[in-house]
Amino acid sequence: MSSNIKNIAVFTSGGDAPGMNAGIRAVVRTALHYNLNVFGIGRGYDGMVNNDIFPMDAKSVANIIQRGGTILKTARSEEFRTVEGRRRAYENLQKHGIDGLVAIGGDGTFTGAAKFIEEHNIPVIGLPGTIDNDLAGTDFTIGYDTAINTVIDAVDKIRDTAESHDRVFVVEVMGRDSGLIALRSGISVGAECVLIPEIKVNYEAMMDRLDRTRKNKASRVIIVAEGDEVGGAFAVAERIKERFPQYDLRVSILGHIQRGGSPSCMDRVLASRLGVAAVEALLEGRRGEMAGLIHGKIAFTPFDKAIKHISTINENLLSIVDILSS
Repeated sequence: MSSNIKNIAVFTSGGDAPGMNAGIRAVVRTALHYNLNVFGIGRGYDGMVNNDIFPMDAKSVANIIQRGGTILKTARSEEFRTVEGRRRAYENLQKHGIDGLVAIGGDGTFTGAAKFIEEHNIPVIGLPGTIDNDLAGTDFTIGYDTAINTVIDAVDKIRDTAESHDRVFVVEVMGRDSGLIALRSGISVGAECVLIPEIKVNYEAMMDRLDRTRKNKASRVIIVAEGDEVGGAFAVAERIKERFPQYDLRVSILGHIQRGGSPSCMDRVLASRLGVAAVEALLEGRRGEMAGLIHGKIAFTPFDKAIKHISTINENLLSIVDILSS
């Protein structure tokens, strides 16, 4: 360890994700392990601007690894988007002697961190905390595994009532810019169709599949990412109803239940590994990078590359939907 860092702070920003608390816990306890002073920042960049900064110890993170959400809270910050706001944030960090940051969040968090480093030269290491799994530089983001398992649990229950009534359900999941939640959960629940923003919908093929599977399936489920080209589940349902007015059709929007809940084992371990790696990276003199996991190994990706959304979809997963839905 070659860095002169003595005091670090951790914060969560952007949308909350299950496993963020496990990441906070790992950062705090790793810092203490290396005899660093560690602080928490409440409400993300907004708390940094408004000096919501406080010391943390081992007790501060006791009994939180199993909790969803984030004990540090999260918020949007219009002030931090300004030069003056970032200057105030830096001055507040200086008051506490903070010379390194761990930022847990997604692309907006890392975009802000990159600007902060550019203007004030403070080391920042990021942890990928977002349920969308749409950051480059890591196979999985913190919260993704829990979110897709929440979808699976919900759709399994929906399937039960769909079977009982011979219904078609259109289920909307989160994913304004990314269809990764929809695609992986769609395969897992045996969905007849999966509609995602990255792929143009072939409605004729979808209608043909619904008609073809009508005789041998008592229930059919269509998974729609909220950012699909048509405009979400209700728009998709309208098109189906126009073509098949005889269908008993229902729409279910899962919404924010996907963000909550106790994190899965995978998310707890992932957040713990990355939290340890982030603190050690600061001590090694790294900055402006996101800690991720690629093929089971810790990897670091510059913020400007990490925030470029994954635009390519695994063609094999798409073909699996087609093959197994018939």
